[in-house]
Amino acid sequence: MIDQRDFVLSPDIAHSPEKLAQFLTAEMGEAYLAACTYRIEKRSIDARSRQIKVNLRIGFYEKGHDFSLSAQLTTLSKNAKKVIIIGSGPAGLFAAIDFVKKGIKPIVLERGKDVRDRRRDLAAINRFNLVDPDSNYCFGEGGAGTYSDGKLYTRSTKRGDIKGVLETFVAHGAHSDILFEAHPHIGTNKLPGIIASMRDAVIAAGGEVHFHHRVVDFLIENKAIKGVVCSNGAEFQADRLLLATGHSARDIFQLLQTKGVAIEAKPFAIGVRIEHQQSFIDQAQYKVKQRPEYLPPASFSLVTQSNFQGVQRGVFSFCMCPGGFIVPSATSPNQVVVNGMSPSRRDSKYANSGIVVSIVAEDLARYKEFGALAGMQLQEELEQKAGSLVGGSQKAVSQYTLDFIQGKASKSSHPTSYVPGLEPGEMREFLPDYISEPLAQGFQDFNKKIPGFSSNLGQIIGLESRTSSPVKIPRDKETLEHPEIKGLYPCGEGGGYAGGIMSAALDGIRCAEAIAKTM
Repeated sequence: MIDQRDFVLSPDIAHSPEKLAQFLTAEMGEAYLAACTYRIEKRSIDARSRQIKVNLRIGFYEKGHDFSLSAQLTTLSKNAKKVIIIGSGPAGLFAAIDFVKKGIKPIVLERGKDVRDRRRDLAAINRFNLVDPDSNYCFGEGGAGTYSDGKLYTRSTKRGDIKGVLETFVAHGAHSDILFEAHPHIGTNKLPGIIASMRDAVIAAGGEVHFHHRVVDFLIENKAIKGVVCSNGAEFQADRLLLATGHSARDIFQLLQTKGVAIEAKPFAIGVRIEHQQSFIDQAQYKVKQRPEYLPPASFSLVTQSNFQGVQRGVFSFCMCPGGFIVPSATSPNQVVVNGMSPSRRDSKYANSGIVVSIVAEDLARYKEFGALAGMQLQEELEQKAGSLVGGSQKAVSQYTLDFIQGKASKSSHPTSYVPGLEPGEMREFLPDYISEPLAQGFQDFNKKIPGFSSNLGQIIGLESRTSSPVKIPRDKETLEHPEIKGLYPCGEGGGYAGGIMSAALDGIRCAEAIAKTM
């Protein structure tokens, strides 16, 4: 890079290549631009006032600079050492790529199907209320993030090479905009093809990826990993195991507890999804009657504190999806769980976000017999209650937001993006008061920040219970290895060390590097 400059521009200039070129020519000089090439390094919108501005960082490079990125990996040797990876979400997949780069052969075991076949099972959930426990919005190639939005924003700036992760996505087909947007987003319609390309690169280099391989047992001798057994009878042997199963692999948590492997309870949150017309959010955030084409659909981030029965709890928005859809994310037929997603264009007329409440130790007292799995038991109990209210279908209970605040059951629902359909009612029929009352307090506070947010213009849809894993699998801070089981490396969201696609990918790479040092 020759030089780097920061500019504050109007959105119409910042989002138009032609107008931006004209501005830079006037600002930098025609001769200067003729002698170099430039690209956007960072772009963020400042909508805090009525005069919306865009912060732009431009990098200037030598003429003919090659910005292309390669997806090809070097072929592994036939005698390469092996590592087992359980799970093909971002943690597992990025770890697999990093292992290949280090000359180590990854053997990836995925309980679900590849991204292409997985689509049929998602359609079956939406159209016929049929939930495959191994192939759904949470399980399958790419993990929960593949069909749940593809947001790449993370605050985990100290965990690793964020730019490197983004460049890997671009090399496999993501739009280069993700390299400079402040809140990068691939989109659930684009991410499956990118995930498949990454998997193909691993296989082409000599790695292995096995679908329909749900791990049902760990082979442990003298407190050391020796391999795994799958539900189809297949066995794989290796003395290094990267456990990257995601936040919903409850059978793995139960297996660990049964085998006496140390696990811990960790903080998590439970709540609902709130859905509005995207035009309402645009008007509220941009202070305009109609959003100009050059501005993206507006989002929001809300947080407050509640006090219920003397206990302070956080209430906050989670996984906000502008121009998106609410989707059914249960992993068992007897549950109702909702999540949000957005396509790459974010062109749905709806906006949705999780609004969730922190679960504290007092809430889990009645589940103490389950030990570290107390939070998981609470999740499952609430999901089954939500399911029973809709007759075991994948419909979801809905309630107008103001009705919820006032404790009044709703008799009807607004049009929705949630395909299985809504059943108007009262959230308190399945939400305990230590969740429902802080939620009501939070909505009242959020309405002060975004007037009309908690009116009956919006509706809440439940249950949003898979915000993160309620279980943490301990590991050494330096080696990242389980403190008791040699060769076991907990990783990503399922281990309790990540909270989204980017942080999971970064943790996968970090674990791969730690394992490689021991080999």
